[in-house]
Amino acid sequence: MIPSNLTFASPWRLLLLVAVVGLGVAYAVLQRRRKGYEQRFADAPLVDGVMPRRPGWRRHLPASLMILTMAALTTGFARPAADVKVPRESATVVVALDTSGSMRAVDVSPTRLDAAKAAAEQFVEGLPKGFAVGLVAFNSTATIGAAPTLDHAAVVSAIESLQLGGGTAIGDAVAASVQAATSKATAAALKAAPVHIVLLSDGSNTVGQPISTGVADATRAGYPISTIAYGTQNGVVVVNNRAIQVPVDTAALAGIAEDTGGTSYQALSGSQLTSVYADIAQEVGTKTVHRDITGRLAALGVLLAFSAAGVSVLWSRVLS
Repeated sequence: MIPSNLTFASPWRLLLLVAVVGLGVAYAVLQRRRKGYEQRFADAPLVDGVMPRRPGWRRHLPASLMILTMAALTTGFARPAADVKVPRESATVVVALDTSGSMRAVDVSPTRLDAAKAAAEQFVEGLPKGFAVGLVAFNSTATIGAAPTLDHAAVVSAIESLQLGGGTAIGDAVAASVQAATSKATAAALKAAPVHIVLLSDGSNTVGQPISTGVADATRAGYPISTIAYGTQNGVVVVNNRAIQVPVDTAALAGIAEDTGGTSYQALSGSQLTSVYADIAQEVGTKTVHRDITGRLAALGVLLAFSAAGVSVLWSRVLS
């Protein structure tokens, strides 16, 4: 697989690959001539008696590996660079959790809220120590449960204390998350480190400001929002002895992610939610940089050279 955005500091050195290709062609031509000589002059029954086990395709493997070695080293000589992912040293992550009444549904065991809290706690605990993490809880209103801080244990405690509320104010939750991320304490502590908002909801926007208003705030600030559509379409809660369906609005949540440059996810169970948070941790915990990969090609070339030598020695002993 060719790395993305592959560039070369000395591209003219790639002309040496013409010589490598030439060696490959010369080897193929010589082998073809050799086979012709064998068929023309050798006594087939005698050859079969003397060498019942012929090397076949294996005789070409050492030479092929050496040609690949020269190709890798020659490409490395051109000083290639490519986009690679490296760990971030600092960032701000705001976790927005839905605590509306629908989160008491048991289609996710033991309840939507309990499973969501457990997965969010694991997510926060697994983030790098240099990441500031904040918490926004929302139901009928949105509240900053913990301002972004490097004290991840404090955020975990805040998640543990979350309680169920009323409606679902997704628009307010987005606006509160933007507000939390841009607090003075966060800016001073993290020196304008990148911000990422992770919003989980199991319903649709029923109260508060429109989602578009909160999204506009996030867009102006340049904060991507990754959304998690949480729960099944068959979830129900019982209110006054009446079962009420509480399906998740996947389209609205996907739109938030798309409009802000984030990623949308869907989780139908606690295990899926844990997996989603792991993907998000990977996404926010790394950044893409254009980096020299000469060392990688050199290492590949050395590995191929040792492989060619090892195969040559091993099979020469077996066939001797």
